[in-house]
Amino acid sequence: MAIAQPKAFFDTVRQELFSGNLTMGHVAGMNAILAAWDNPLNHLTKPDVRFVAYALATAYWETAQKMLPIREYGEGRGKEYGKPSPPWGQIYYGRGLVQLTWYRNYDAADVRLRADGLLEPGEDLVRTPDLALRPDIAAAIMLSGMTIGWFTGKKLADYFNAKVNDPVTARRIINGLDHAADIAKFHAHFCAALKAGGY
Repeated sequence: MAIAQPKAFFDTVRQELFSGNLTMGHVAGMNAILAAWDNPLNHLTKPDVRFVAYALATAYWETAQKMLPIREYGEGRGKEYGKPSPPWGQIYYGRGLVQLTWYRNYDAADVRLRADGLLEPGEDLVRTPDLALRPDIAAAIMLSGMTIGWFTGKKLADYFNAKVNDPVTARRIINGLDHAADIAKFHAHFCAALKAGGY
């Protein structure tokens, strides 16, 4: 379900979340996230607008408002996952829209995206972890992890359904409750913008 009126969406987020100034990077990043939700390979045929808004709000926070995949500051230095891991000697520090870390999580993402047909045959997230910095791959990882719940065991449908609307506690999908209230405010703005755009 694509945005019917992109201009209305971007005009709303520009004023409410980006101090009146959207860069090409902001637009490209949000378009990649929206495209992931509209991908016919996505197992959610009719995503709840609150799901999409929470993904956008999460990316807004996790990327320091850049809306494009980023590398973890420090690239894992001083952390247990910041050491080279077999079999490829790669360091699985945080990358992407939701800062994927640890070998096991890169492997899980690779398996999931491959099963969903979202990786090309020659693409390997474990062998080439920088693939998590590609906007389409980063958005697919975020969507899959948040809808299925393989990041923390919590998923979007636990917090947004016919009986529940809980954008504060939804932070548990990613990382406990750190900055949960802030992200809930961003979620409200993205919900309004998506609705303005006819999503």
